[in-house]
Amino acid sequence: MHRRFTVPGAVAAASLLLAIPASAASFSPGAPGIGDPYYPYYGNGGYDVSHYDLRLTYQPATDELSGTATISARTTQDLSSFDLDFLLDVDEVRVNGVTARFTTSGEHELVVTPRQPLAEDTPVTVVVRYHGVPSTKSAYGFTTWHRTPDGAVAADEPESAWWWFPSNDHPGDKATFDVSVAVPDGTQAISNGTLVSTSSQLGWTRYNWRQNKPQATYLTTLALGRFDITTGTSEGGVPVINAYSKDLGDNDGAARASVERTGELVDWLSGYFGPYPFDSAGGYVPNTTTGYALETQTRVYYSPAQFANGSNTSVVVHELAHQWYGDSVSVKGWKDIWINEGFARYAQWLWSEHEGEGTTQQLADYVYASHPADDPFWTVKPGDPGADHQFDAAVYDRGALAIQALRNEIGDTAFFRLLKGWPQQHAYGNASVADFVTYAEQVSGKPLAALFDTWLFQPVKPAAPAARAASFAASPAGVEQPRSWKKIEATNDVHGR
Repeated sequence: MHRRFTVPGAVAAASLLLAIPASAASFSPGAPGIGDPYYPYYGNGGYDVSHYDLRLTYQPATDELSGTATISARTTQDLSSFDLDFLLDVDEVRVNGVTARFTTSGEHELVVTPRQPLAEDTPVTVVVRYHGVPSTKSAYGFTTWHRTPDGAVAADEPESAWWWFPSNDHPGDKATFDVSVAVPDGTQAISNGTLVSTSSQLGWTRYNWRQNKPQATYLTTLALGRFDITTGTSEGGVPVINAYSKDLGDNDGAARASVERTGELVDWLSGYFGPYPFDSAGGYVPNTTTGYALETQTRVYYSPAQFANGSNTSVVVHELAHQWYGDSVSVKGWKDIWINEGFARYAQWLWSEHEGEGTTQQLADYVYASHPADDPFWTVKPGDPGADHQFDAAVYDRGALAIQALRNEIGDTAFFRLLKGWPQQHAYGNASVADFVTYAEQVSGKPLAALFDTWLFQPVKPAAPAARAASFAASPAGVEQPRSWKKIEATNDVHGR
């Protein structure tokens, strides 16, 4: 029970507030978070970004980064102030050409107060000049800026932007990007999209990258170092740009043998998911000590560790599948992560079948049989796993089981129509698990709420009758391990920090 006390000062303040015209009183600070319950302070309220223009200079010897970010946005409320997610040292902020006050708050909030309040539904241009050494910054006890022997990499999930550009850091606010980076001659800068131009002057080379399709901030990447860059075009006409650190050592051959198949795999996945949604594809392998890969849009990040045991096309398939499921169609909230990871894992199952190393049904039977009813695997709900379990193996494997169960329920004709239709239905936008259930029912003409509840939301192993109805094995007896399983299992921690 909360008691409300009224004091004379409060009465006076209330009277003064009533005297303020409604038009002025309506201005209020934008929320310090976009409203995602998994990450309450990620993203921000009060505005929607349409474009980021980042003009940067980087010195690999000292890890010093300086830059100017120009952010084009539109207000979604009457704003007296607003937040950006950012960690580096800010020198100046301008809003619509006029200098603005700024301060920091919490772990990663830059609070901007414009000279004049901003009315709802009006365009706004924010310019932030900044500098700093990203590797010296941390938030919540971690960093997503990874130093390499010859530079650095920004790539992580669900956040990485704070260490190198100010943003509205949540998938719910996607934008286009221009990323221009000057580095000393001999060093290269790699980012998303297409390389528009390069220029050299006085010992520095500037690389200008453009992403002309909406992109989530965590999918925006920056790699700085010495790379061997390969270019080509897939048989289906998709330009491919790949890059490999020049000091990958023993992992170099396996990395190239895997990532150089990007064009082939993009074309193959297009047969299931529809036309490739972006203007370029590719990946890069920097010399980092991280162990994960990430579907950074059009330019996938791969750790050398992914290729420590030889070539690994399965992880390439996984990350490229995300270009449709996760990048073009992004989550509305982080609880919707199953749409990303379940379908990327299922793409690996399809590749296994294509390679003759185990059908999707055999993989589903094996996963189901491998986890007894008391295995904590079944307590994770892929449809809403919670922030602490967002990247658990169950989101991937039980998530793929749900997709196989859906396929068995609605039949191949409707299923493969759905696989292609979903990325087109929500191209370059955001969608939730609930949106997917609705869409699957529309495509199939069947009620599917119970099926999705069983496989995505119940924290128990589906009973044997339910499993049999989806053609899954009821016990581990006689369930042979598919030949592809070890390769697929090796990517279970593909997004682990």
